[in-house]
Amino acid sequence: MQMPSNEPVTFQRDCEAVLIPAGDTVEIPVGTHGNITQALGGSFTVYIAGNLIRIAGENADAIGQEQPEPLKLPEGAGNDDVEAMVWEQMQTVFDPEIPINLVDLGLVYQCDFDHSDPTARVVDIDMTLTAPGCGMGDILVDDVRNKVKMVPTIGQVRVELVFDPPWTMEMMSDAAKLQVGML
Repeated sequence: MQMPSNEPVTFQRDCEAVLIPAGDTVEIPVGTHGNITQALGGSFTVYIAGNLIRIAGENADAIGQEQPEPLKLPEGAGNDDVEAMVWEQMQTVFDPEIPINLVDLGLVYQCDFDHSDPTARVVDIDMTLTAPGCGMGDILVDDVRNKVKMVPTIGQVRVELVFDPPWTMEMMSDAAKLQVGML
């Protein structure tokens, strides 16, 4: 769900957040006022006193928002359905500063599946960052891992952060390029 920019919020409880772009964990106290600048993929970017912070979906209630619904596979789902849902989940991970998901940014280099145990599938993902020194790297890796792990029948998710080949804007999807004015 995408919300309008600058929706005012007041923290209804103390809440762990991540400072953007440093990636440092901070505690936001109850009663703090801010504005939601981005609400995509179940996480929220909030502007507070000159800083951007990221609120994970599991803390949505702290700013009066709803947590994402649990995922369900259709009855009789096969390997292709699971793989499609994994890709859909990765498309719910957004760069916290720009409203484009990691798949369309071209940051997911590889996604391999081991379906040998259909009740505990294994997913191996290689991904990169737009900039190697990005402080949000570990946060984005964890977000990909956690979102993919939400897919029913996924038992293990291994996400490797790689920098070869280096990411370039040419790796973005046409939709992403259009969104940032490159087409």
